[in-house]
Amino acid sequence: MNNKKPIIYLVQTVVCLVSLFFVSSCNTKSNKENQPLTCEAFTIQNFDPISNWQPDSTKQKTIAFDYDDAINGFELPTIRQSKEGIFIFNFEIKNNTTSNQKIYYKIYYQNQSYKFPEMDSTTNKEHTYAEENFYGSWENTSTLFKPVDLLADNNFHKIQDAFRIVGNPRNEERYISAGQNNRWQRNPRVGGYDFLLVVVAENDLKNIPNFIQDIHQKNQDHFSNPYYYYLFGEGKQLKSSIIAKSSYMLNVKAEPNLGGGIYINSNSFGGNDFDKSFFCPTCGQDSSIYKTAPIQQFINYVDASTKMDNIPVVTDVLKDNYSKMDYNWNKSFNTKDELIPTIIQTAKHPCQTVYSDPIEKKIIIKNPKTSYGEWKKESVGIITRHGLTYGKYRVKIKMTELLNKNNVWNGLTNAIWLITQGGGEWNFRRNCNKDGYMATYWGGANDKRVPAIDYSEIDFEILKTPPYCPDNAFPPVYKNTQDDNKNVNSWNATLPDEILNSDDKVTVACTNWDMACSEPKNFGIGCNPVEHNGQTFYSHRWDEKYRALTEKKEENDDELFAGKFYYFEIDWQPTAIVWRIGPSPDKMREVGYMNDKITSIANNQMLLIVTQEYHNTKWWPGTPYAQENIPFPANDIPGEIYDLTIE
Repeated sequence: MNNKKPIIYLVQTVVCLVSLFFVSSCNTKSNKENQPLTCEAFTIQNFDPISNWQPDSTKQKTIAFDYDDAINGFELPTIRQSKEGIFIFNFEIKNNTTSNQKIYYKIYYQNQSYKFPEMDSTTNKEHTYAEENFYGSWENTSTLFKPVDLLADNNFHKIQDAFRIVGNPRNEERYISAGQNNRWQRNPRVGGYDFLLVVVAENDLKNIPNFIQDIHQKNQDHFSNPYYYYLFGEGKQLKSSIIAKSSYMLNVKAEPNLGGGIYINSNSFGGNDFDKSFFCPTCGQDSSIYKTAPIQQFINYVDASTKMDNIPVVTDVLKDNYSKMDYNWNKSFNTKDELIPTIIQTAKHPCQTVYSDPIEKKIIIKNPKTSYGEWKKESVGIITRHGLTYGKYRVKIKMTELLNKNNVWNGLTNAIWLITQGGGEWNFRRNCNKDGYMATYWGGANDKRVPAIDYSEIDFEILKTPPYCPDNAFPPVYKNTQDDNKNVNSWNATLPDEILNSDDKVTVACTNWDMACSEPKNFGIGCNPVEHNGQTFYSHRWDEKYRALTEKKEENDDELFAGKFYYFEIDWQPTAIVWRIGPSPDKMREVGYMNDKITSIANNQMLLIVTQEYHNTKWWPGTPYAQENIPFPANDIPGEIYDLTIE
């Protein structure tokens, strides 16, 4: 496709141009209302970068990722979305001289929603991170400017060509292994794209650097962003060239069909020798599910620190009106030899606790019930299969209530979070140039530091815990109980007022795992205020080696989880992260905010996870209910995911 000669059509009507459009050199211009753009050598008009895709407004066209057979990477468009799976672009050109001439053209695209500015306003040079922006041209990067023989006939001629937006558009070696271009390792981004049409005369072509003509090439070990070159750099000085910027945007979003199936990854269950008895048409490993399912079952990492001695009680905390007195009694009057040594568990039988509903296009997850002698608290969840960098991730969801009518916690944490797609060097985050990152997620304070890692994580975690920044040395103090069953006051301790004043509330914890990179200029430890949109958020980090920064905000449990659904949104941007919640997409409110001045924001590829999981409450100092003193579940605890949109 990329090597085909352009098709030239003679436009029957000759367009007369007023002298206003003729200038000796051509600055970059938006192609507003398809007005002619002129330089000494030629004039162009009617640039349309995606003429075969219908607009949804005068300024925007919208396309969604096609998840069918997208496991090797998203393409825009696919053959199911347009004929031959291409975008067609057109423009018209007229020779302004009295001699036939050869002109050259090239099209570029760039994601404008999630990018760094091309020019650094401080240095007036190309921004250091502009090379990270998602931009491209023709898939075959060795296809440079295409030639056109232009007659001196005073007529406009139509040029038509085609391109696609694909992953790894620069064909970087970083994403190529064993001769295979793994375009899925740098998928296209969601958000708005615009387009640059560059048309040059032959005498200007030789002045355009090879690393701009061929975006695969580097300039002194770095890629140079062509948008910078043409809009702000030396490309602005080209004398016989026209740079036309599209007058509208292409908006790209992701709306995976949650009824499209759940894929089971054998590696999550220890290899191929596992129970497949719960496989069904919408959950399993057949070829159709492998190609089209946007979701797979998620298995939590089980930390050895989750081992606990749990009370030997099975009940439904939510439905059985389990009271604070019940909690205190069971906490106080089970002997040590009656306690159940256990750790948090994960699914042993794939597809048993997750279900993709093809009719209602939703996903159902459930923490399974247990019984006396079985003794398990099992976390459950799902994870997307296609990694992306940046985006506004919004889920419409009905997760389990966390508090019962007596405001006793059932021990679960509702979580919506992003996690690294892994993979090693191809998915490394940007280098941390000050001290480095802590090398591993699970390592302790003595873990070594390294320049780059692939681990990243951004969390919503919602549970019963105090909303303020905790103090490691002096967490909230609760009254010690005595095991005297004849004296109710000795064991039925009342929670302190600071907890009871928000008895019906849970804490929404917003966390960015920056892996303790101290490069941000306001990197800090302890509790520090962050101002945004009229709110003050308090970010907390235990010490300089702690891998995460957390903010907390109390919300009413019934509002979040007792209704039919609620919305949760992680807005992951190149220089900030915003956490929002609300009853509808147009009524979202901020509950967390961080920027790149206080934390290192990941720029690698991540996946979205939704879980209902059991935590070791030692991770959350001040939590009024200890996990080991909360009963095992007598009934399944369901959650339903109705919609996921990434835009």
